[in-house]
Amino acid sequence: MPLEITDFPLVWMRYDTGQDHSHDEDFAALETCLKRGAPFVILTDNAPTEPHAHSQDEKKRTVLWMKAHKAELRSRVLAMIVIEPSAATRLLFKSFGVAFSKFWGYPLRLAPSREGAMEIATTLLAERAASAPSGHA
Repeated sequence: MPLEITDFPLVWMRYDTGQDHSHDEDFAALETCLKRGAPFVILTDNAPTEPHAHSQDEKKRTVLWMKAHKAELRSRVLAMIVIEPSAATRLLFKSFGVAFSKFWGYPLRLAPSREGAMEIATTLLAERAASAPSGHA
């Protein structure tokens, strides 16, 4: 799940990774975003529609990393926005959203298009900026 962080606070996640993909780089990129201390959104337009089998080591590592960063994830990540044109597939993601939110600590939002996702992201970021104490995001 490589992250493209150059357009922060819009962070793009890609799920089309090869076998030699480094999860260390993914966690490092996410930590870089968290260390900025500003709210951000994660967006993807290629989320997997089928369950992906993770090794026990990958699962354990992800859980440990998430637990170590749970407070930051809850306060900094405003949402994961999945762009999915198919209404049927969005419905499947919607049922998955509750478990996702409980695990990661931030909501899963769905959009039928990139434009819809950008509207959601802009609204979330503007709402957070408006509610932030003066001089802080």
